[in-house]
This record gives sequence, C-alpha cells and structure tokens, in this order.
Amino acid sequence: MLDYSALRAVSAVVRAGSFEKAASILNVTPSAVSQRVKQLEERLGVVLVVRGNPCTATEKGEWLCRHFENVGMLERDLFEHLPSLADPADPQHRVTLQLATNADSLGTWFLEAIANFSKSSAYLLNVSVDDQDHTAEWLQRGRVVAAVTSVEKPIVGCRRFSLGALRYHATASPDFVARYFPDGVTAQAIAAAPALTFNQKDKLQNDWVRQTLGSDVVLPTHWLPSTESFVSGSLLGMGWGMNPVHLTRTHILEGCLVELVPDSWLDIPSTGRSTAWRRTACRN
Repeated sequence: MLDYSALRAVSAVVRAGSFEKAASILNVTPSAVSQRVKQLEERLGVVLVVRGNPCTATEKGEWLCRHFENVGMLERDLFEHLPSLADPADPQHRVTLQLATNADSLGTWFLEAIANFSKSSAYLLNVSVDDQDHTAEWLQRGRVVAAVTSVEKPIVGCRRFSLGALRYHATASPDFVARYFPDGVTAQAIAAAPALTFNQKDKLQNDWVRQTLGSDVVLPTHWLPSTESFVSGSLLGMGWGMNPVHLTRTHILEGCLVELVPDSWLDIPSTGRSTAWRRTACRN
C-alpha cells in the first residue's frame, strides 16, 4: 500500500517549491516533511524531488504527484456524498487540475472559460501551453486531465467535444504592406517579407501561404513566443503574422492593421478532450 502521508508531503514540496513552505501547508515541521519524502524515496529506490530553489519533481515524482491529485479528485467527490468520512484533523488538500491549451486560445477565450469554472469550483488550475497540434500529447502521456487541441484523431479513454474554430487572418501594418507588397502578395514578395513565428511548432504562416498561393515558400521570420507580441509586432510593422480575429478585429476596423489578402483566412478547429471519468472537471 502507498503511504499517502508521504505522497502528500512530496506533492506539497513540489507545489510550494520548498520543504519549509510544504511544512507550513501540512502543519508539521520541515524535518518531518523531509523524513517522509526521504523514506518514500528509499522505499521506491528513486529520487522524487530535486532539492533546489525551487524544489522540483523528477519524472517519477511527477507521476506520483499526478496520482495524488487524481486520488484527491476521487476523495472530493466521495466526501461530497459521505461527509462523515472526512477527517477534520487532516489538512485541507486543494486539488489542482492540470490542463493544456495553446497560447492563442489562452489569449482569447480560454481564460474567461476557466475563470468562470473557478468561481463555482474548489479546484485549483495549472495551465500548460503548447502548440494546438501537440497538446493532445500531454493528455496521452497522462500529464494533464484535459486539453484544447486541433488533433482530430481519437485518444483512447478520453471524451471529445467540439469547441468550434479559432479564425486567423494574415495581418500587418499598412506601412509594412506598402513596403513589401506594393503589387500584391506574390510568392516572390512573401519570400522577402519578414513573417512572425511563435516557435518551431508554429506552422500557421506556412499553411496560409500554401492555401493562398498554392505552393510552399521559405519565409524569413522573426520569432515572438507570445500572442500579445504577435499583435504588437504586427502593429509596429515588424512583420506579418497569423493573428486571431478576436484580437485584430478592432485594429483592422481602425486601419491600424490590414489583411494581406482580404477575406483569406485559416480556421483552426478546437477540440476539447478529457479523461472520461473526470466528469466534474470537464463539463464546464
């Protein structure tokens, strides 16, 4: 049987970042926390916590922390129906749900959605960000309980529900368009105009060029790893990029941004996926 007092200590250290803060959360001494973690590590024969500032979990430690959170979710549901089982002497454990989404969803609609969820739930949330084509991998590896993804392929053991699509326009400042596209958007012109790219996983600019021009073009690019910097970089004339319509609609109406090719956009489908048994965490 697992020693859940030791698991709680590991989780608290990882969550708080130090043994001292974990001791405060658990209402015990730092030496008691250290002893519990050390005994569990010795029993398992692996290091669970990397001591540092802050303390972090090893891969094995992350698995144990996720297991502890999953148990906490089950216990929370159980105590709601059988409150007499809860020990009032035990320190309250706030369960943290691990979620994954892409940066553009987080920068547009996702934050409002999880904020509304948090108002009616005791769960805490830990949001990780990755490309929309890769967030499903977080779910497959058991690192999160739910993910926003563009991947259509089914994931075993998960519930899937459509969230619609996020529309992207290729936008730039009027001065940028006048400088690089005086005769319109052509393969030759786009090959000379600096694009904006989020990271190496970001293929939206290439996908739009292929859809619009019918061929692949090698794009010179600036690297800007945030949704806000994409819009700001476009407004400042740094380059052109695929920006969510939610963030550019006002700028386009005001003439601060223009579409490279009017009425030419990319719709990226968003799909919500969650592990099937965690209904409470996902239905909102």
